[in-house]
Amino acid sequence: MSKTVAHPLAAVLLSLPLLSLSAERQSSTPQPVAAPVPEVGENTGAGPVWDSSPSQWPGHGVGHYDYEITEYTISGTAAGKPYDTRMVIRRPADDARFSGLVIAEAMHPVGRAHAFQFNSVYIMASGHIAVEVSTRGVEQLAAFNPDRYGGHRLEGDQINEILAQAGALIKSGASPIAGLNPRKMVLWGTSASSRILTDYLPAHAVFKTAEMENIYDGFMPTSNGSDIEPVDVPMIQVPTQHEFRNMATAAQDGDAPGQQFRVYEFPGMGHLMARNNTRLGPDSCVRPLTRFPLEPYMSVALHHLLEWVDRGIAPPRADRVVIDRNTANDGSLMALDPHGNPMGGIRSPYVDVPAATYIAGNEAVDENLATQCRLTVWERAFSPQRLRELYGTREDYVRQFEAALDRQEEAGWSLPLYRDLIMEDARAVGF
Repeated sequence: MSKTVAHPLAAVLLSLPLLSLSAERQSSTPQPVAAPVPEVGENTGAGPVWDSSPSQWPGHGVGHYDYEITEYTISGTAAGKPYDTRMVIRRPADDARFSGLVIAEAMHPVGRAHAFQFNSVYIMASGHIAVEVSTRGVEQLAAFNPDRYGGHRLEGDQINEILAQAGALIKSGASPIAGLNPRKMVLWGTSASSRILTDYLPAHAVFKTAEMENIYDGFMPTSNGSDIEPVDVPMIQVPTQHEFRNMATAAQDGDAPGQQFRVYEFPGMGHLMARNNTRLGPDSCVRPLTRFPLEPYMSVALHHLLEWVDRGIAPPRADRVVIDRNTANDGSLMALDPHGNPMGGIRSPYVDVPAATYIAGNEAVDENLATQCRLTVWERAFSPQRLRELYGTREDYVRQFEAALDRQEEAGWSLPLYRDLIMEDARAVGF
């Protein structure tokens, strides 16, 4: 158990607004303090280890990239009460491959490390380290293996301080990766873990490292369409088609200190990854699951954020999806192109040279998967006849698709790392 004592500001933090502080409230923000560093030890408990990242691109798992996964228990005091919880570190086995950059996340309450799952190819190919901290959903881990996780305990009013302490640990001399000298660390979240991230933003202004520097150097809330005020470090928000179909945030991009903010909207991207999702089979939902790959586009946004916080390279600004506010013509608030896909936003070859229409919101065959299906995109594939009318031959289609991919890579909206995986999709389209 940590010997540190909870800071009396815990109670103050609980009363702060859920999103970032408004200008009016910043004047009353408590003075910054150094977050206590929790105790940490490798979890060597008996029995199976909870796998929070089963959904990865086939053939591109941790073994392919020679990554190691180590589970720890961190212990301390937050909101005046003791806590014990889980931390997982995914890192290259060869220390020389470490990039110096860390992507941290609060485990999604369903027990998944979505930041790692949604960006795994990019994270591991780049040599980044992924850190996962359990905040909500620890009960299911205890039920899964009481011998290993039964002693984990935390309460909702401790979460902000736990995230601060976990981040301070990673940047401290007591860190399991202290010898690697990490340079920068960002906090990533999606859906419910994105809400955990935005709830944390007021605490970002209060808790610092022992050197009184920022714990997290940037933030990336995804599958989130709410209005989020910028903070004093870069932030990239990524609403998905589930959010921007009903008009997502109107927050504006900025580059000035304290306003370093971007909103990236990718037509065709769903709230939840449908492809490579171990919880969904091909017949789990009523309509066909999309093959639109969420990972390359989440990863290009993450790459821009890391370049911003690490090298000071401001990322490109992007058009938002076009809104016509008229559901009478197509049932959507979005303006749709002749193929039924959203207009505007950040383009990809999947929508610029389409072989399908991408629609947010599916239905489940099994009611136990209702939420899973509802949060995915399904696709209405074009018939072979329509494909021939649009493109002529498969070879012509692949050629146009690749030209569109070339344009997106040149504009910074697609990483060459994913080129072969994306092109495999084009070559698989049946005519």
